[in-house]
Amino acid sequence: MAVKLRLQRLGKKKQPFYRIVAADSRSPRDGRFIEVVGTYNPRTNPPEVVVKEEKAIKWLKNGAIPTDTVKSLLKREGIILKFHLLRKKVEPEKIDEEFQKFLERKEIKLKKELETTKVKKKKKKGASGA
Repeated sequence: MAVKLRLQRLGKKKQPFYRIVAADSRSPRDGRFIEVVGTYNPRTNPPEVVVKEEKAIKWLKNGAIPTDTVKSLLKREGIILKFHLLRKKVEPEKIDEEFQKFLERKEIKLKKELETTKVKKKKKKGASGA
């Protein structure tokens, strides 16, 4: 049985909300799954991702293959980083240190992104008012 970490679509029409689930690769997208690993809401700005870290790492250790989208979400949350450091048998203190650095870089990147969107909105308002 090949297990995949993938998205399960929920929500109304044109209002998607996803669960990140561990499921048998043969089951349908919104069908049977083994365990819920987290959620993903693309409608917020920035998109909200909540992942239960220990469950995700457990499934990755057991050989579950994440889909491309789930892999990118896990990378963005730093879980893939932790998993690779665990596989390399790095000390837990070093893992925590690397994870803190990752979170700091992520926070700086998010601040820059928010600043650029504010500047773009101001430029749009100035151009349309003329």
